[in-house]
Formats: sequence, structure tokens, C-alpha cells
Amino acid sequence: MSSFDIVSEIDMHEVTNAVDQTKRDLGNRWDFKNVDADVELDDKGITISAPQEFQLEQLLDMLRMAFAKRNIDGRALSENGDSKAGKLVKQHLELKQGLETDMAKKIVKLIKDQKMKVQSSIQGDKVRVTGKKRDDLQEAMAMLREAELDVPLQFNNFRD
Repeated sequence: MSSFDIVSEIDMHEVTNAVDQTKRDLGNRWDFKNVDADVELDDKGITISAPQEFQLEQLLDMLRMAFAKRNIDGRALSENGDSKAGKLVKQHLELKQGLETDMAKKIVKLIKDQKMKVQSSIQGDKVRVTGKKRDDLQEAMAMLREAELDVPLQFNNFRD
């Protein structure tokens, strides 16, 4: 039986590089000269801060561009609401890793609804898909790539 795993993972080294790149871009932009704006990476996610709302949006765009250059899916960031802290507007962005139970169930349902010749099962924070033929598994991968899911998916541990 052939199989593969569906996971949602982020390369944290690349995230660190993207945050560092955003900080360098922040120092080089003329519209951010003498502005108290910052990007911080911690265990829980990324915190961006700027004096005004539109600058916060520009900073978020810079971060998304750095993510795109590093081949990190932008859907891995989930935005929490803005919070005003003194003179700064702050926004915390969570990094989504692993498949939540609801999303795993949705993926299993998508596969079953297509009536493919594969079986899928939830195993912790990943979904394992098994089938007799490699072509059936590749068809399932193609279908999931086309699906409008709000999490980035990777397919690994392919066994023939």
C-alpha cells in the first residue's frame, strides 16, 4: 500500500530570515525614517508595531513580501486584532502550524466526497492517505492543491 501524510508546517529558520529581512527593509525605507516601528519574533508569533494604522498596514505588507520571497505561504499567518499601546498600534500575528482537528476532518471529508480510491485517517496533527496505486495518491494531492483551504498544506512521507 502506498501512502503519504498531509501536514501544515513552517520552516522557522526561514521565518526568522523573513523577519530579519523586514527589519532591514524597515531601516532602508525613507517613509519609515525617524519612526518608531518594529517587527519582533517570539515563541507565539510575530508582533508588529507602528505609530499609525496605515504604517502598520505597510509593515504587514513588507512582512508578507519577505514571506513570499522565502517561499513561506502567507496563509500561515493569522491576524489578531490591533491593540493601542501608548503611542503605538500593535498587532500580533500567530504562526499556524499543524492541522487542527476541524481542518483535518474537512480534508478527510473532501477526499471521501470525491469518491477516490484512497482512504484517509487523522493521526494527531496530520492526515495519512493510503491507496493501492501511486496515481490515485497523486490525484488526491492535486485535488487538495486545488481546494480552497485557508491553511498551507505540504505532502510528505510519500511511500510506495
